[in-house]
Amino acid sequence: METVKKGDFIEIEFKGKYDDKIFDTTDPKEAKEIGIENQDVKPVVVSAGNKMLLKGFDKSLEGKEIGKSYNIHLTPDKAFGSRNPDLIKTLSIRIFKEKNMNPVAGMTVELDNNLAKILSVSGGRVIVDFNNPLAGKEIDYEFKVKRKITDDNEKINSLQDFFFRQRFEFSIKNKKVMFKDKKLKPVIGMFKEKFQEILGFEIDFAEESKEDKKAENKN
Repeated sequence: METVKKGDFIEIEFKGKYDDKIFDTTDPKEAKEIGIENQDVKPVVVSAGNKMLLKGFDKSLEGKEIGKSYNIHLTPDKAFGSRNPDLIKTLSIRIFKEKNMNPVAGMTVELDNNLAKILSVSGGRVIVDFNNPLAGKEIDYEFKVKRKITDDNEKINSLQDFFFRQRFEFSIKNKKVMFKDKKLKPVIGMFKEKFQEILGFEIDFAEESKEDKKAENKN
């Protein structure tokens, strides 16, 4: 039976639980039940051993058989980490008012690109917890490795989904991934080294065609 090796690109389906409650899943029906039906829920493609999943989940993939189902249990240090008291902050209510927010205890908000939970509101002070909601919890995963990915285009798109959260037009030439739009250099540059390390291909940008240059000059 074929097994997973470090660096293999594989498609997996899974569900993650804590206290027997599903918090993440690749099954659309289960996702709808927990309120994430508005997302693109489907099995995911990852590169095993390259930190595209939780540490303990990622490490468990090596040696697993294609097509077989598994269950794993993760302690906090291998999942979302322990709770950090330094991540509980007292903020001025003015910060929320400036964002047109009315803070209420129990509410989850986004501040500085981080999700946080409001613990209490008293006068002009708001106590906010920036810990991951699953920090300190033991996690269980049920998962199945559906198939191994061999198509380079599918591998590249899986990395685009992971690093960029969107897909850009590209071509493959002589072990190089050539992105079409040079304006993407700042975005792609942030992840270029890791992208190349996982994929084993060089990242570059295609030369502009004469038509593109003419259009740019007109503008």
